[in-house]
Amino acid sequence: MNLYFAPMEGITSYTYRNAHYELFGGCDEYFAPFIVPTDNERLSMKTLRDIKDENNIIRPAAQVMCSTGTAFCAFVKKVKPLGFDKVNLNLGCPSGTVVKKMRGAGALKDTKALDEFLDYIFTNTDIDITVKTRAGFYSHDEFPKIYEVLSKYPIKELIIHPRVREEYYKGEPNMATYDYAYQNKCHSLCYNGNIFSKSDFEEIKNKYPLTDSVMIGRGAIINPAIFREIKGGKSLQTEELIKFSNVLEERYLKLLQSEKYTLHRLKEIWIYAITNYPDEPKIAKAIKKANKLSELSSAINCLPEL
Repeated sequence: MNLYFAPMEGITSYTYRNAHYELFGGCDEYFAPFIVPTDNERLSMKTLRDIKDENNIIRPAAQVMCSTGTAFCAFVKKVKPLGFDKVNLNLGCPSGTVVKKMRGAGALKDTKALDEFLDYIFTNTDIDITVKTRAGFYSHDEFPKIYEVLSKYPIKELIIHPRVREEYYKGEPNMATYDYAYQNKCHSLCYNGNIFSKSDFEEIKNKYPLTDSVMIGRGAIINPAIFREIKGGKSLQTEELIKFSNVLEERYLKLLQSEKYTLHRLKEIWIYAITNYPDEPKIAKAIKKANKLSELSSAINCLPEL
């Protein structure tokens, strides 16, 4: 099975991806956070800087989120000259500001409009298209109809997060939904949702052996060595987690030219990573309260070995 690093807006930018590749690696493909072209905005090269080769050690998968076929086609025309031969369509983002514009998971509310949108983009582009989708908007009962629409098109790979929009990231994925897609498999399938350990991955692999790929998001931010562990490598070490943070600090400072914004980026990451240390509430509190990079550094340097 292929292992994918899921896109996480505000975290997995090229700075993060490059550092992860250098220090941990293990995943077969990184997905860049979504880019949003619209019919009313010119898609500048600055907007595409996160996926340009000059900024990336390894080229990521380009993800697009839009509500019109013309915006999608405009995006394709921009990224093909950059060397991309496929794009990933986001039908999963649950953000309120996104769904009210019928983007991300918002596109799942109206299957007729979704069908028309997919028909347009597959008719008017000559690039491979993968799709990342949720199971529905309100209810998992919506999924068979959504899957019927998706099955009409030559999707290169279908990435399924078996939660509906209303669930956001809460609770457990509804595996009955993934079962349905698996039993009616007509595309390459990728599973995404609540993979936090090697054993979680093995459970999916054993239960769904014909699944082609597994995508990991929050689990890889918590444990950046998870892909290595799945492939039989050593488990995460505190020393390398601190080194990872230090490398990111140096690179964010150079990129952002701001201690404040660098601290904000690092704390976003440590909110996840500190969960590796459930018996260290004082250090977790110190990380959360840090107002300077030096305070964050002092806190993380007190972490015990895993």
